[in-house]
Amino acid sequence: MGIEETALEVISKHEDGVFQNQLWKELDIDSRKCSRVIAKLLKDGLITRESAVDNGARTFLLKTAHKEEPCFQLLLSGEMFSPCAGCRDACQPESCERLTAWVINLPQEDVDKQEASATE
Repeated sequence: MGIEETALEVISKHEDGVFQNQLWKELDIDSRKCSRVIAKLLKDGLITRESAVDNGARTFLLKTAHKEEPCFQLLLSGEMFSPCAGCRDACQPESCERLTAWVINLPQEDVDKQEASATE
């Protein structure tokens, strides 16, 4: 296992993050090498870094980057999947029967939220 993988594993173990000045001590490497490892992990989008203070010393708090899972909830109306997703018809939305059926199936609270955000 390479040093980047080991560092990512150590960062992942700390749910609330780990200070950079603690990481290089845990990995038993010098701070310069730790900075290069962190730069690589940041570049790859595997971790996040924010300024912090630990025992009066300026450092960075490192956390694993959480990839957001795609959310398809907005494409659902009850049990119906949006007919427009993947549709290849060249129809007009105003006269599409499948889209009309899907909109009618939307829970009223979702319709109210959409109308409210459209007027803002």
